[in-house]
Amino acid sequence: MSQPLITLIAGPTASGKSRLALDMAERTGALIVNADSQQLYADLRVLSARPSTDDEARADHALYGVADAADAWSVGRWSRTVLPLLAQHADAGRPVLLVGGTGLYFTALTNGLADIPDIPVEVREVAGAMFDAVGEAAFRRRLAEVDAAAAARIEAGDRQRLTRAMAVADHTGRSLSDWTSDTTPLLAPGSWTGLVVEPSRERLYANCDARVAQMVEAGALEEVRALMARGLDPALPAMKAVGVREFAAHLAGETTLAAAIEATRQATRNYAKRQLTWFRNQTPDWTRASLRAGESWQP
Repeated sequence: MSQPLITLIAGPTASGKSRLALDMAERTGALIVNADSQQLYADLRVLSARPSTDDEARADHALYGVADAADAWSVGRWSRTVLPLLAQHADAGRPVLLVGGTGLYFTALTNGLADIPDIPVEVREVAGAMFDAVGEAAFRRRLAEVDAAAAARIEAGDRQRLTRAMAVADHTGRSLSDWTSDTTPLLAPGSWTGLVVEPSRERLYANCDARVAQMVEAGALEEVRALMARGLDPALPAMKAVGVREFAAHLAGETTLAAAIEATRQATRNYAKRQLTWFRNQTPDWTRASLRAGESWQP
């Protein structure tokens, strides 16, 4: 059986997945495709740790820096953009590496997207108020009455997912679990292989701290200053990137640079921890790779 042309390379921030993808692309001639929601934005080259111009010159890259910070991309929009690209290169027999840390992008490809109607903010607020009023245990029991699968599946302490499941059931009259069960994978089974870059937590956190220092040297403050000057809606995805809020506070005179750097380091470590947990829970059957500097990986 031939090796699938599509390789999904996932992992937390600062894990080394971009370096691994570049190494593989140089050996195989593969196209590297972005699967990271922040690296889509042209305004976030430094803060999102996008591949450098030198790296982009070493192998073909796609969907990096293609969006403006004022433009909100969803997982659906990314999926609709990436599928024709994958089909084009599959027809040509060229391998493709999809690389990133956005779990929902990989879920869309391997499990599909549920076409759930938009839930009005007031419905979400009612569910949130109920959660806060009765507590998680009682809320989970109520959720089990309308979506037993979600109540059993969602991890303890995950208020956001619990309240979303309740809001979907209340608004649509149908459980979130029923909605998601109707999905079809966007990639055909057998057409792809999955790899998670998963360093030890100690090494990952050290990489996160070092990366923040490198970002400051590479112009992170200037990048945030340019974003703030545009007066963009803080709710936009690009404005929620790790480091934007922290460095904006420093630029506004609210904190020192040292404090902003430490806050960004902590936020980066927290983000990496969430990503590690997500990929361990959602991709348990994918191949794992733990790379140190200078190491390469062979399939």
